[in-house]
Amino acid sequence: MSYIIDRRPNAKNKSAVNRQRFLERYRGHIKKAVSEAVGKRSITDLERGESIGIPTRDISEPSFHHGKGGRHEGVLPGNKEFSTGDSLPRPQGGAGGGGGGSASDSGEGQDEFVFQITQDEFLEFMFEDLELPYLVKRRLAGLDSFKYVRGGIVNQGIPARINIIRSLRAAHARRISLTGANRRKLRELEAELEEIMKLEPFQRDAHRVGELEAEIERLRGRILRVPFIDEFDLKYNFNVRRPNPTSSAVMFCLMDVSGSMTQHTKEIAKRFFLLLYLFLKRNYDRIEVVFIRHHTSAREVEEEEFFYSRETGGTIVSSALKLMKDIIRERYPVAEWNIYGAQASDGDNWNDDSPLCSKLLMDDIMPYLQYYAYVEITPRDHQALWQEYQKVQEAYDETFAMRQLVDIADIYPVFRDLFARRAA
Repeated sequence: MSYIIDRRPNAKNKSAVNRQRFLERYRGHIKKAVSEAVGKRSITDLERGESIGIPTRDISEPSFHHGKGGRHEGVLPGNKEFSTGDSLPRPQGGAGGGGGGSASDSGEGQDEFVFQITQDEFLEFMFEDLELPYLVKRRLAGLDSFKYVRGGIVNQGIPARINIIRSLRAAHARRISLTGANRRKLRELEAELEEIMKLEPFQRDAHRVGELEAEIERLRGRILRVPFIDEFDLKYNFNVRRPNPTSSAVMFCLMDVSGSMTQHTKEIAKRFFLLLYLFLKRNYDRIEVVFIRHHTSAREVEEEEFFYSRETGGTIVSSALKLMKDIIRERYPVAEWNIYGAQASDGDNWNDDSPLCSKLLMDDIMPYLQYYAYVEITPRDHQALWQEYQKVQEAYDETFAMRQLVDIADIYPVFRDLFARRAA
């Protein structure tokens, strides 16, 4: 009889390893649920965990059981309609049973399997396969931009860095060097003694045998007194401090808060930028975020004011681009920083100002940026600002992206499209 023994620690999905295996198996269901949850949540609870439901039919697992023993013979009935290799037509009336919605007075079923994913797991699935495009390593910036690398072997160091193999090798070489002559002499004397001992007892020179045995004993003692390892043999790994270029980056978030932006439009813009902010803080250690709000004038603000201030006014988009250009020149040298930009607007702008926006981007901003994403939140036809930005996209087709948002449900798909991981 065969037995199947589960030797995994903490079976029945109790351990972290089994949980990761479970999440990997139902990755498709979880990603779909996460995508739907992002569109339904408010700004305040966008990053909490989520309850995931999986249909019962998708969680069935293979099982082992004992079949019938021995040999069995049976006759299976044939049919007059089908032959081997024929394709069966799909049943009429749609897919199979279940989920039709009509009541029934018979039969049993099971509810879908529901489980909870944590906040970290939710964010991991939400930002999976996303990255900042064209991120490169710049010049050193900060004390933590150094790393220690192997710099060879030295004779002095701390016990934690001792190189066992090199130390044993040095000890073995020292023992060979110090005992080599004695070992050769020992082998010669042992061979001579062995030849004498082959003779008949009356033919042996007892005096010579005694001398050989005494000398052999003396040589063996000298060899054994050589220490197995000595302080001189100890070797240590040597680490050197080497500069490590860092991927320092700054993201400029430009949000239109003018009077033409309705409350619904502002809500979509805030959700987009909050999603971007969570993505940057979770995936990048050395990242700075610059928040800029604008109507007729632009101001750099803190995170709290950026998302929750109710200030409004007219619309001059170029004011935000000018402020962005000035901040780059003052605080973020291009040789040291990866610079990114993200802008959200409803596309409403003074017609005379839109050409100035495209000129600022092409001449003063885009040559120094790694990537710039513009999202226009409007269900209407595009206006002059979109048309001017199309000229920028033609000039910088790889580093300038434009997308349209109509409803809250569009935010997450557009966000993934803008920051999807590109092929190397």
